[in-house]
Amino acid sequence: VDICTKLCPAIGVAHAYKGHDVVATLEAAARTHGRPKRIRVDNGPEFVSRDLDLWAWQHGVVLDYSRPGKPTDNAFAEGFNSRVRQECLNAFWFLSLDDARCKIEAWRVEYNTVRPHSAIGHVPPAEHAQSLAAADDEEAKFSRCNWSSVGARHIQPRTLTVVGGKAGLTSLRLLPSVEHVRTQSSLHAKPPRQRNS
Repeated sequence: VDICTKLCPAIGVAHAYKGHDVVATLEAAARTHGRPKRIRVDNGPEFVSRDLDLWAWQHGVVLDYSRPGKPTDNAFAEGFNSRVRQECLNAFWFLSLDDARCKIEAWRVEYNTVRPHSAIGHVPPAEHAQSLAAADDEEAKFSRCNWSSVGARHIQPRTLTVVGGKAGLTSLRLLPSVEHVRTQSSLHAKPPRQRNS
């Protein structure tokens, strides 16, 4: 889901999601929405696979892994998955995998085109995306998500986050990437000892 527009480009549905399934879903999303420069993923086996790594390398896409055991790194994606579960997965009986794909795709289309989203002014994500695309001013285009610099962070648009779930659900989320100015190890390193002279 695009963090700025809240638009959901694709939802992959399978009994078990493997690396090649992730690649197929990313290719489908890229045909419509373009390829991101960076993809934020968790450490699920489908995301640490050779298939995804090769695809990312071939297309010049950086894979940005969240810290193991830290679901708060992907809180936005976890929130979206919760919404999908509440409004779609728990609301329907699925007779087959094809039935699940049809119902989930119908939910995704409704989510994008009909359902208002409070974070973007109570308009549907597709409408908000169109209004942002029409804006000439880059600052206006990402005003909702470009918080400028926060502490030691730099925000860049167009990162795709992929989060897997036990139900075989994978959500794609475009969001601003947060690049730390200092390396992760330097954030936790002890300061050097000063010698007494």
